[in-house]
Amino acid sequence: MKIAHWIVLGGACLLPLAASAQWQWLDQNGKKVFSDKAPPPDVPEKNILRSPTVSSSRPTFTPLNPADAAPAGGESAAAAPAPKPPSGVDKELEEKTKKAEEAEKAKKAEEARKLATAKADNCKRAQQGKATFDSGIRIARVNAQGEREIMDDKMRADEQRRLQTVIDNDCK
Repeated sequence: MKIAHWIVLGGACLLPLAASAQWQWLDQNGKKVFSDKAPPPDVPEKNILRSPTVSSSRPTFTPLNPADAAPAGGESAAAAPAPKPPSGVDKELEEKTKKAEEAEKAKKAEEARKLATAKADNCKRAQQGKATFDSGIRIARVNAQGEREIMDDKMRADEQRRLQTVIDNDCK
Protein backbone atom coordinates (compact mmCIF):
# COMPACT_ATOMS: atom_id res chain seq x y z
CA MET A 1 0.00 0.00 0.00
CA LYS A 2 2.92 2.34 0.59
CA ILE A 3 3.89 2.19 -3.09
CA ALA A 4 0.43 3.38 -4.12
CA HIS A 5 0.84 6.44 -1.87
CA TRP A 6 4.19 7.28 -3.48
CA ILE A 7 2.69 6.96 -6.98
CA VAL A 8 -0.17 9.28 -6.09
CA LEU A 9 2.25 11.78 -4.51
CA GLY A 10 4.51 11.64 -7.57
CA GLY A 11 1.53 12.22 -9.89
CA ALA A 12 0.44 15.20 -7.79
CA CYS A 13 3.95 16.67 -8.06
CA LEU A 14 4.03 16.23 -11.85
CA LEU A 15 0.61 17.81 -12.37
CA PRO A 16 1.85 21.44 -12.34
CA LEU A 17 4.36 20.60 -15.07
CA ALA A 18 1.53 19.69 -17.43
CA ALA A 19 -0.32 22.90 -16.56
CA SER A 20 2.73 25.01 -17.44
CA ALA A 21 2.27 24.21 -21.13
CA GLN A 22 0.07 27.21 -21.73
CA TRP A 23 0.08 30.29 -23.88
CA GLN A 24 -0.10 33.77 -22.42
CA TRP A 25 -0.62 36.95 -24.48
CA LEU A 26 -2.07 40.42 -24.36
CA ASP A 27 -5.29 40.94 -26.29
CA GLN A 28 -6.36 44.12 -28.12
CA ASN A 29 -7.57 45.72 -24.88
CA GLY A 30 -4.31 45.00 -23.05
CA LYS A 31 -5.77 42.19 -20.90
CA LYS A 32 -3.73 39.06 -20.27
CA VAL A 33 -5.18 35.94 -21.87
CA PHE A 34 -4.24 32.42 -20.74
CA SER A 35 -5.00 29.47 -22.98
CA ASP A 36 -3.80 26.00 -23.89
CA LYS A 37 -4.26 26.94 -27.56
CA ALA A 38 -2.12 29.27 -29.62
CA PRO A 39 -3.28 32.89 -29.92
CA PRO A 40 -5.13 33.93 -33.07
CA PRO A 41 -3.02 35.04 -36.05
CA ASP A 42 -3.95 38.71 -35.58
CA VAL A 43 -2.03 38.90 -32.25
CA PRO A 44 1.46 40.35 -32.93
CA GLU A 45 4.53 38.41 -31.74
CA LYS A 46 5.46 41.19 -29.28
CA ASN A 47 2.18 40.64 -27.36
CA ILE A 48 2.90 36.94 -26.73
CA LEU A 49 4.23 36.78 -23.18
CA ARG A 50 4.72 33.03 -22.80
CA SER A 51 4.49 29.99 -25.04
CA PRO A 52 4.60 26.31 -23.99
CA THR A 53 8.17 25.68 -25.20
CA VAL A 54 10.87 27.82 -26.72
CA SER A 55 11.16 25.69 -29.86
CA SER A 56 7.40 25.63 -30.39
CA SER A 57 5.97 28.41 -32.49
CA ARG A 58 2.51 29.56 -33.36
CA PRO A 59 0.77 27.98 -36.31
CA THR A 60 1.19 30.19 -39.33
CA PHE A 61 -1.58 31.27 -41.63
CA THR A 62 -1.23 29.97 -45.17
CA PRO A 63 -3.68 31.55 -47.60
CA LEU A 64 -5.60 29.32 -49.98
CA ASN A 65 -5.16 31.78 -52.81
CA PRO A 66 -1.48 31.99 -53.85
CA ALA A 67 -1.99 35.58 -55.00
CA ASP A 68 -2.70 36.56 -51.37
CA ALA A 69 0.65 35.20 -50.16
CA ALA A 70 3.59 37.57 -50.03
CA PRO A 71 6.58 36.26 -51.98
CA ALA A 72 9.31 35.02 -49.65
CA GLY A 73 13.04 35.57 -50.18
CA GLY A 74 12.62 37.92 -53.11
CA GLU A 75 10.95 35.30 -55.29
CA SER A 76 8.17 36.45 -57.53
CA ALA A 77 4.72 34.98 -57.19
CA ALA A 78 4.78 33.93 -60.85
CA ALA A 79 7.95 31.83 -60.38
CA ALA A 80 6.35 29.55 -57.80
CA PRO A 81 4.04 26.93 -59.29
CA ALA A 82 0.51 27.76 -58.25
CA PRO A 83 -1.51 24.76 -57.10
CA LYS A 84 -4.74 24.26 -58.93
CA PRO A 85 -7.56 25.34 -56.62
CA PRO A 86 -10.23 22.72 -56.06
CA SER A 87 -13.37 23.35 -58.05
CA GLY A 88 -15.56 22.64 -55.02
CA VAL A 89 -18.31 21.19 -57.21
CA ASP A 90 -18.93 17.53 -57.80
CA LYS A 91 -19.69 16.86 -61.46
CA GLU A 92 -22.26 14.18 -60.66
CA LEU A 93 -24.00 16.49 -58.22
CA GLU A 94 -23.97 19.25 -60.82
CA GLU A 95 -25.54 16.92 -63.41
CA LYS A 96 -28.20 15.76 -60.96
CA THR A 97 -29.02 19.36 -60.08
CA LYS A 98 -29.29 20.26 -63.75
CA LYS A 99 -31.57 17.29 -64.45
CA ALA A 100 -33.75 18.15 -61.46
CA GLU A 101 -34.08 21.76 -62.67
CA GLU A 102 -34.99 20.60 -66.17
CA ALA A 103 -37.56 18.15 -64.77
CA GLU A 104 -39.06 20.95 -62.64
CA LYS A 105 -39.29 23.23 -65.68
CA ALA A 106 -40.91 20.47 -67.74
CA LYS A 107 -43.39 19.78 -64.94
CA LYS A 108 -44.32 23.47 -64.68
CA ALA A 109 -44.69 23.72 -68.47
CA GLU A 110 -46.98 20.66 -68.49
CA GLU A 111 -49.12 22.12 -65.68
CA ALA A 112 -49.36 25.44 -67.54
CA ARG A 113 -50.38 23.60 -70.72
CA LYS A 114 -53.07 21.63 -68.83
CA LEU A 115 -54.37 24.83 -67.23
CA ALA A 116 -54.53 26.58 -70.61
CA THR A 117 -56.40 23.61 -72.13
CA ALA A 118 -58.90 23.56 -69.23
CA LYS A 119 -59.47 27.34 -69.55
CA ALA A 120 -60.05 27.04 -73.30
CA ASP A 121 -62.55 24.21 -72.71
CA ASN A 122 -64.37 26.20 -70.00
CA CYS A 123 -64.49 29.22 -72.27
CA LYS A 124 -65.99 27.23 -75.13
CA ARG A 125 -68.65 25.62 -72.88
CA ALA A 126 -69.54 28.95 -71.23
CA GLN A 127 -69.97 30.62 -74.65
CA GLN A 128 -72.23 27.78 -75.83
CA GLY A 129 -74.30 27.94 -72.63
CA LYS A 130 -74.60 31.73 -72.89
CA ALA A 131 -75.78 31.40 -76.50
CA THR A 132 -78.40 28.88 -75.38
CA PHE A 133 -79.69 31.16 -72.60
CA ASP A 134 -79.67 34.20 -74.90
CA SER A 135 -81.81 32.35 -77.48
CA GLY A 136 -84.78 32.50 -75.10
CA ILE A 137 -85.81 28.83 -75.32
CA ARG A 138 -87.21 27.16 -72.25
CA ILE A 139 -84.57 25.35 -70.21
CA ALA A 140 -85.19 22.70 -67.60
CA ARG A 141 -82.95 21.61 -64.73
CA VAL A 142 -82.93 18.59 -62.45
CA ASN A 143 -83.28 19.62 -58.81
CA ALA A 144 -81.86 17.93 -55.67
CA GLN A 145 -84.80 15.51 -55.48
CA GLY A 146 -84.22 14.39 -59.09
CA GLU A 147 -87.28 16.21 -60.41
CA ARG A 148 -87.21 18.23 -63.58
CA GLU A 149 -88.15 21.91 -63.26
CA ILE A 150 -88.31 24.74 -65.76
CA MET A 151 -86.05 27.75 -64.99
CA ASP A 152 -87.88 30.99 -64.26
CA ASP A 153 -86.60 34.45 -65.26
CA LYS A 154 -84.61 34.99 -62.02
CA MET A 155 -82.83 31.64 -62.36
CA ARG A 156 -82.04 32.36 -66.03
CA ALA A 157 -80.59 35.79 -65.17
CA ASP A 158 -78.43 34.30 -62.39
CA GLU A 159 -77.11 31.61 -64.74
CA GLN A 160 -76.40 34.17 -67.48
CA ARG A 161 -74.39 36.27 -64.99
CA ARG A 162 -72.42 33.20 -63.87
CA LEU A 163 -71.67 32.22 -67.48
CA GLN A 164 -70.57 35.78 -68.28
CA THR A 165 -68.16 35.70 -65.32
CA VAL A 166 -66.65 32.45 -66.59
CA ILE A 167 -66.30 33.96 -70.08
CA ASP A 168 -64.64 37.09 -68.66
CA ASN A 169 -62.15 35.00 -66.64
CA ASP A 170 -61.31 32.19 -69.06
CA CYS A 171 -61.71 33.72 -72.53
CA LYS A 172 -58.73 36.03 -72.73
